[in-house]
Amino acid sequence: MSAALVQLHSREASLVLEAREGAPPLWRHLGARVDAAGLAALADGRTPASFSLDEDVPFSTAPPAGLGWFGLPAVTVRRDGRSLVPVWHCTALHADAARISLVLEDAATALRLERRFALAPGGAFLLDASLTNLGTQPVSLDHLASALLPLSAHSAQVVSWHGRHNAELVEAVEPMPRQIWRREGRCGLTGHGGAPALLVLEESAGDHAGQVLALQLAWSGDSVLAIERDDEGCWQLGAGAALAPGEVVLGQGESWSAPQAIVAVSTHGRNGAMAQQHAAVRARLDWPDGRMRPRPVHLNSWEACYFDHDAQRILALAESAAAIGIERFVLDDGWFKGRSDDTAGLGDWTADPVKYPEGLGPLARQVTALGMEFGLWVEPEMVNPDSDLYRAHPDWALVLPGRERPTARNQLVLDMARVEVRDYLFARLDALLGALPISYLKWDHNRDLAPAGGAAQVRGNYDLLARLRAAHPAVEIESCAGGGGRSDAGIAQFTHRFWTSDNIDAVSRVPIQRGFLAFLPPEVMGAHVGASPAHATGRSQSLAFRAAVAIPGHFGVELDPRRLSGAERDELAGWIAFHKQWRHLLHGGWTQLGQGNDGLVWQAAGQGDEFLLFAIRTAPALDRRPQPLRLPFLADAAACTFELLRIAGGEHGHAAHSAPLFAAPVRLAGSWLARAGLPLPPLKAESVAIFHGKVQA
Repeated sequence: MSAALVQLHSREASLVLEAREGAPPLWRHLGARVDAAGLAALADGRTPASFSLDEDVPFSTAPPAGLGWFGLPAVTVRRDGRSLVPVWHCTALHADAARISLVLEDAATALRLERRFALAPGGAFLLDASLTNLGTQPVSLDHLASALLPLSAHSAQVVSWHGRHNAELVEAVEPMPRQIWRREGRCGLTGHGGAPALLVLEESAGDHAGQVLALQLAWSGDSVLAIERDDEGCWQLGAGAALAPGEVVLGQGESWSAPQAIVAVSTHGRNGAMAQQHAAVRARLDWPDGRMRPRPVHLNSWEACYFDHDAQRILALAESAAAIGIERFVLDDGWFKGRSDDTAGLGDWTADPVKYPEGLGPLARQVTALGMEFGLWVEPEMVNPDSDLYRAHPDWALVLPGRERPTARNQLVLDMARVEVRDYLFARLDALLGALPISYLKWDHNRDLAPAGGAAQVRGNYDLLARLRAAHPAVEIESCAGGGGRSDAGIAQFTHRFWTSDNIDAVSRVPIQRGFLAFLPPEVMGAHVGASPAHATGRSQSLAFRAAVAIPGHFGVELDPRRLSGAERDELAGWIAFHKQWRHLLHGGWTQLGQGNDGLVWQAAGQGDEFLLFAIRTAPALDRRPQPLRLPFLADAAACTFELLRIAGGEHGHAAHSAPLFAAPVRLAGSWLARAGLPLPPLKAESVAIFHGKVQA
């Protein structure tokens, strides 16, 4: 007999479930778009297997762990210290072209599990889950999977990222596991390995072709991602928040919702999955007035002066910023009371009376009079033991009773689960935003959590951010955590920019930024021109190379322009003008990443048929001449015209730049560009060729 199917279809992918009378629907397909018409019921094709239970237990949307399901669990829950084994009955199922919702209940354990599947803008699937205690006795929830999915039997590789401060987003490519693969975060926030996310690549999948599944958990705290292979030769993928035992206890009628999972399935390789993730994250962004405006070019004061500043010095820095075309001036750490280094002051959010005897008002008004927006650094979730706040409320710190209070960067973490803590922070930040012309907050978080605050800490911070956004909807917020320690789709619903890394060394930034773009779009990727030598690595690079690497993101400057020569200031002003000229193509549109020969990497970003192409070389070429650069995204174009705008970097050495072919725009067929490639000029180490491309009819 034919199966009773409920389905969601995007342009590229299909999610197909088989409905069963009174039981959770079965997984039938999650992958490339299919036509499931005429599909027989799964039971009709499931033959008996040796050493198996007499009653078959196939993979459902809520498998009964403990009663024949030996794979990853959908839910783990206890009552009175004993594990419960729910056997779910489907009491409601609704499906239309855009969403599927299930209500599952178990009378024996008095629990209700709800699962929702929906289509996101751009074609990704959004997965939600919640658990409700219907009984009179409390239950302890140890795990609720945001997603528990089947993976293709043709899956070949899993791609994930790890990292540390100043070395974020190091890509790891591994074969699919023979038993189990697990990525777990335990530091209390997203971490320097980037969003809780992974890719699963089918055989022969790459940047531009083949089937790729990309999962991102919209969550800024501890998380667990797992892939397990069963003895039938299939893999399951599970993802959810990592909860500590006893952390979530549900009383009668209480519910807990898992973080949303964003699942992209593309037959156009990693770039196709990336496009779906970008679209889903963009739908979460809450821009002032409902739409993104051109992203203002920043100057951030941190590496220009660190803690050593006063009203006159900062005003002089702001004046030098305005003179080169900066649009937003951000006053970083060191402005508040007692803050001459990192040992004191966090929690006391009032201007330092020594550095700013008249407060921040005169400076903020002078900055706006220069034609720039005024932004301010804050670290609300932290407190120094040497602060008025801590002396008044030591109990507000996140600590374990009777244990030492480990500090990091001389600071403790405030307990964001406490309403009185959030009320205090809101009052202080609301007063700043109400009294000063602040259009931007750089919101930092400079330590891992020890002890961990758990899910309540994350959601407490979300609550504070939401309250501030509601009270000050015109203010944009940047998420920073020792650089890229909190960059994810969860906090993206409250913020408008991520500080990608404290490491602004341009060579280091190339792979870091490519890792960031796998799940988050370029308009929220903070990318600055730093000093040379770079403060994080000590390496020196040309100003042009540093600028060209930063150009595709949300562009900014992290140095003191007054320390540059006149020629360097003019050059930097030219790069700022260049970014302003082209940012309409770089942000809000499509992005493609790829690799060329001999260590070259490339990035294209555009709107419709117009784009910029960046061919990037970080290390010296090993080949005598460059090979043409294949651009598979142009395969269907009749023709495309390329104009070489700039070669950035590589100015010194034996041979000067030479690109006679590009003395005028070059027009080539799309099939040639995709399969034979775009001819390239020679590029030295630490140089970028920037092209303007336009598809021709």
